[in-house]
Amino acid sequence: MLYRKVTSKIKEWIRDPKRALLITGARQVGKTYSIRRCLDETDSDYIEMNLLENEEYVKALQQSVTVDDLKINISALKNVSFTDYRTFLFIDEIQEYKDIVTKVKFWVDDGRIRFIFSGSLLGVELKNLRSTPVGYMDEIEMFPLDYEEFLYASGVKDETIGYLRECFHAMTPVNDVVHAKMLTHLRRYLVIGGMPAAVSTYVESGNVGTVSEIQENIIRQYKRDFTKYEADNKKLRLVAIYDRIPARLLKQNKRFNYADIQKGLRFERIEDSFLWLTFAGVAVPVYNATEPRIALDQNSKSSLLKLYSSDVGLLTEQYGGSLRTKILLQDNQINLGGVYENYVAQELNSHGYKAFFYNSHSIGELDFVIEHDMSVLPIEVKSGKDYYVHSAIDKVTYNSQYEIEKSIVFSNGNVEVKEKTVYYPIYMCGFLTKQTEYPVLVPVE
Repeated sequence: MLYRKVTSKIKEWIRDPKRALLITGARQVGKTYSIRRCLDETDSDYIEMNLLENEEYVKALQQSVTVDDLKINISALKNVSFTDYRTFLFIDEIQEYKDIVTKVKFWVDDGRIRFIFSGSLLGVELKNLRSTPVGYMDEIEMFPLDYEEFLYASGVKDETIGYLRECFHAMTPVNDVVHAKMLTHLRRYLVIGGMPAAVSTYVESGNVGTVSEIQENIIRQYKRDFTKYEADNKKLRLVAIYDRIPARLLKQNKRFNYADIQKGLRFERIEDSFLWLTFAGVAVPVYNATEPRIALDQNSKSSLLKLYSSDVGLLTEQYGGSLRTKILLQDNQINLGGVYENYVAQELNSHGYKAFFYNSHSIGELDFVIEHDMSVLPIEVKSGKDYYVHSAIDKVTYNSQYEIEKSIVFSNGNVEVKEKTVYYPIYMCGFLTKQTEYPVLVPVE
């Protein structure tokens, strides 16, 4: 059984379901499994309907106007009973039926049924409805398993993870035995990734070949989604962009080059495709920040971006078996810069950070800049031995006009602090989490 952090949020909602719940996320990230598990573990009374399995379910929902209509139609169709104010109606694969979502407001207001929605590509299909659910629908976004969840799945104990977290916060070195073990787990995570089916297969059998087959199927499924849900004139462009992510990340300049898709292509003509991949949950964009200052989003330039895969295991699958084997055998001759960056981008995204990169002729390029603890935090990612060389971070960190308190370098090295730069092992990126605390305000008299 895989441990998922999101289950605590779902259970919290179940205990006080004042509004409907919408679970979004890419295909195969474990939405259905997590919802069902939470309902079972809380002994909830629920009725589940998968709209792709039975067209009669769709008709029952579409032909219902009131809650009484809904109860009668579903009870007759599934031979089940509703208990007012107790029964949860879990509607899965709702992405193709936006009209049903718009109806829910009136059903939620009634209060007798609690609603949970999930489905793939909800970010795409419902992006025009995001203003509508406000007030009657809570939203939780799911991601592939992050590295910490992968460690739990791999059998790493609470004591070890707690020890690592203490080392992260105290900025003290990890003992050599644990450090080496965590780097081995990290290498495996780069190949297995966080898709639940891939992780489960790895844990149960250790068969990387079977994991690869699962990942290939997921990638094929993604591409079918591209061609199924998007307009005809954009289908091939979506596939082309997605297929070019791995190659672009191998280059020194990892910024996406639109000429790779079509010579002379301008960002304005392709922007919707990047947004589509983002809303679908299959890609993570990192935009250029024009200045490393607070309110990075307001200083961003959307036409300059790096594009990462939402799952590092799917990324390395696209590179082929030879590279994956070298990663697992800890071949230090291969350049893992782009793969390491993808892992960091994925972790930051799943932990709620909006990451940017910064570049200037006088300073150089910062791999990532984020807002953390009410300050801008520059991040450099190093896969080689020269992780002490980072002139761009030095120039930014010690430039008084930016007021940067510290910077982070993630590498294969151990924890070390040198003035304002903290060196962390690459696997510790998973412990970087948002801890925004607002001041307590005294009422104005």
